[in-house]
Formats: sequence, C-alpha cells, structure tokens
Amino acid sequence: MNIKLVESLLEVILALPTEERLLLEKKLFGNIPYPSSNELMYLAEKGKAFDFLHDEPDLYSLEDGEPV
Repeated sequence: MNIKLVESLLEVILALPTEERLLLEKKLFGNIPYPSSNELMYLAEKGKAFDFLHDEPDLYSLEDGEPV
C-alpha cells in the first residue's frame, strides 16, 4: 500500500474549494446505486443481525391498547 500517495491525494482533495470537491464527489460516487427495499430486507433477513429478536418475549398482543 502506498500510504504516502494516499496522504498526498487526501491533502490535495482537502485543499480544493468546496465547489470542486463536490464535483469530485459527484464523479466518484455519483454512479453508486442505493439498495432497493427488497435488497435491504434480504440483507436483514440473511445477515442474522436481528436473530436475537426471536428469543425476546412477546410484550404486546392484539388485545393491548386501543384500535387505531
């Protein structure tokens, strides 16, 4: 890894005027699509990050509160 090159590039980028830095960000990150809702749901389901919720007790039922 060329750390000196990365640090030099960062220094140049941070020295750019705001308008030029925004243009650079647009060129670098403008074509990255956002994930769809279905893709996010798939990641949440398959990623197992929320599996702990299966072990949580059911605190509420349909009889709780008032109907909306």
